[in-house]
Amino acid sequence: MQREEALHIVRTYVQNESLIRHMLSVEAAMRYYAEKFGQDAELWGITGLLHDFDWEIHPNPETHPLEGAPILREAGVPEEIVHAILTHADHAGYPRETLMEKALYACDEVTGMITAVALVRPSRSLYDLEANSVRKKWKDKAFAAGADRRIMEQGAQELGIDLWEHVENVILAMRRIAPELGLEGNLPKPG
Repeated sequence: MQREEALHIVRTYVQNESLIRHMLSVEAAMRYYAEKFGQDAELWGITGLLHDFDWEIHPNPETHPLEGAPILREAGVPEEIVHAILTHADHAGYPRETLMEKALYACDEVTGMITAVALVRPSRSLYDLEANSVRKKWKDKAFAAGADRRIMEQGAQELGIDLWEHVENVILAMRRIAPELGLEGNLPKPG
């Protein structure tokens, strides 16, 4: 499957630009980790890009991503990607076994926390964001209350990476596409 095909699926089922930016963030993080682990960056990236494609049509745990999987299969998405997407939701009951599945789970929730922290900074940018800033906001349970810190901790643990190293890695990955995410803020792109 080509990225353009995956993006077409996303654009067909998702209208909310914030959700699309979330999926782009997860795609960037997955590509970063694929490179880090010597894996197929295109496969991992497409998995990240598609992981929440059905959230607008199935916006609850009873149906997402379970009812999205048949749509992906009908669109010709490889089973390896479909299965990984099924494993990113604990409630779906699919165990995470492969490195790609573990990476998707680890990258999903943390991108939202990173985005939230970037948006409250004076710069509104990823370019000057460090893991320490996320750590400071982490302690405030009212901040980004919808970002499940337990899932973020579990994801990093399953991936075998220290949580704060993981946060730093995902920040670096998201910086690569900061303009697409609307997270350049008022800073110039670093040279």
